[in-house]
Amino acid sequence: MTQWKDGIAKIVIPTPFPVGDVNVYVVKGERLTLVDVGPKTAEAWVAMTEQLKELNLTTDDIEQVVLTHHHPDHSGLLDYFSPALEVYGHRFNQRWLSRTDQFLEAHDEFYHQLFGEFGIPEQYFPLIGALKKTLRFACSRSLSGELAEGDTPFGLEEWMVIETPGHAQSHIGLLREKDGVYLGGDHLLAHISPNPLLEPPLPGETVRPKPQLQYNESLRKLSKLPIQLVYSGHGDDIYQVNELIEKRLARQHDRAMNIRKWLEAESLTVFDICRRLFPLVYEKEFSLTMSETIAQLDYLLAIEEVKVNKEGNAFLYFV
Repeated sequence: MTQWKDGIAKIVIPTPFPVGDVNVYVVKGERLTLVDVGPKTAEAWVAMTEQLKELNLTTDDIEQVVLTHHHPDHSGLLDYFSPALEVYGHRFNQRWLSRTDQFLEAHDEFYHQLFGEFGIPEQYFPLIGALKKTLRFACSRSLSGELAEGDTPFGLEEWMVIETPGHAQSHIGLLREKDGVYLGGDHLLAHISPNPLLEPPLPGETVRPKPQLQYNESLRKLSKLPIQLVYSGHGDDIYQVNELIEKRLARQHDRAMNIRKWLEAESLTVFDICRRLFPLVYEKEFSLTMSETIAQLDYLLAIEEVKVNKEGNAFLYFV
């Protein structure tokens, strides 16, 4: 039974993705706000309407949406709501919410270059088109307004925006300082470590972001905030916040150092390492596994544990 707790109600929405259900939140304020919405599927819409009904609400009662980030499992269902519904989020959501032909072409060009640098055989290059397959569950919308670090969203005067790039460049959370409640999106999950997903360079830039480094920095940022409870985008609520943050940082370091051991024996490409890390799923989950692999190499380079030779077509990593 969906119910209110301290002005917040959790709604659990099914998704077609391996991660499973997504949590979205109705938040009371001067404006009744929905934080994230779920993917663009009929099943998600049914779940949304049924659980709102348990709160004696309908979708028409929602006055605005705040997005923690642009991923389709958090934003796609916007297409089922009224076009007049106001939507707020970080400015980096926009290129994914209203995808232009120019952006999609640049997306594919970026991955063509990246596949070469990663040492991925040409037989896998057709997968570049498949990297956009999840976008069929995405919406086609525009932001009504942008949110940035320290902002207070309209109608949510108790809440403050915290920028947490890493899992997505557009990622934010909402902190209610009076009781330490944090609506965290996918940045901190109880059961898994979020994938630091690769994205093309940000608007006006030519170098790709390094999401693992951003993610770690964002985790450390959260550890310094007065957070008592995290309502996350997937899975259970989190109470031992700093303990989990330390666990995530330590495990990620250990994963990276395991790769370093391989590189002591021989130089390897990103593709070589990806196949070793994920021998059973790298072809099926190409985007996720490649993102995870380059994330660890970005980290190892940042802490100067490995080096990279960029002289050939494919980058070679070595100790």
